Amino acid sequence: MSTKYGGVDRSHDRSLGPKLTFALLHGTIVAICFWLAFGGLDWADPTRAKILALAAALYFLRHMITLFVLLQRRVELSEGLGLTLFIAVFELGFLLLGAGALSGEATPLSLWDGLGLALLLLGSYLNTGSELQRRAWKKRPSSKGKCYTGGLFAYSMHINYLGDSILFTGWALLTASLWAFSIPALMTFMFIFYHIPPLDAYLADRYGDPFKAYAAKTAKFLPFVY
Repeated sequence: MSTKYGGVDRSHDRSLGPKLTFALLHGTIVAICFWLAFGGLDWADPTRAKILALAAALYFLRHMITLFVLLQRRVELSEGLGLTLFIAVFELGFLLLGAGALSGEATPLSLWDGLGLALLLLGSYLNTGSELQRRAWKKRPSSKGKCYTGGLFAYSMHINYLGDSILFTGWALLTASLWAFSIPALMTFMFIFYHIPPLDAYLADRYGDPFKAYAAKTAKFLPFVY
């Protein structure tokens, strides 16, 4: 069976070199975020800049868990470099928007920011929590060769992707800028139309009828909607 689906090689491989490079580059971006937020620069909204730098740090910690604990497939250096560029765009972009680099003014914290923080934490849990549940299940000898359909994945076939869409919506809310919502909109579009179809094709080839039965009764992305 081919392991190349949607331009991604899904064969098992530690890929330690590319992963370490990716981690170092992402860490550098977060360090820049902290310098921008805590380095004494004269922002219109320094409080919001600090909150957004902490959001970037949380995302970095989750990324490290994904890279070195959860992700078992092959990772090419080109994939890491491409994703590093995307991460730089949204982590630095969100911080600059929230700091008032475009508007030149501060936006007082409000209930919208409380909602943004809640969505950020909820999305982080759905993404990383669901993956940790699946990892624990797969480590059981009785699970070998079987398709995981339990835990949070019982509610959505791609609950991890949904988690990312939710967390980035919350992150965008914390910027207090409409421009930031282009990122969660783009990511959701990419998940639904680019990432999910080839992943489903791979899982159908790998697990056959059990996966097809799971797909027939489970929402693909957002429960009760799609």
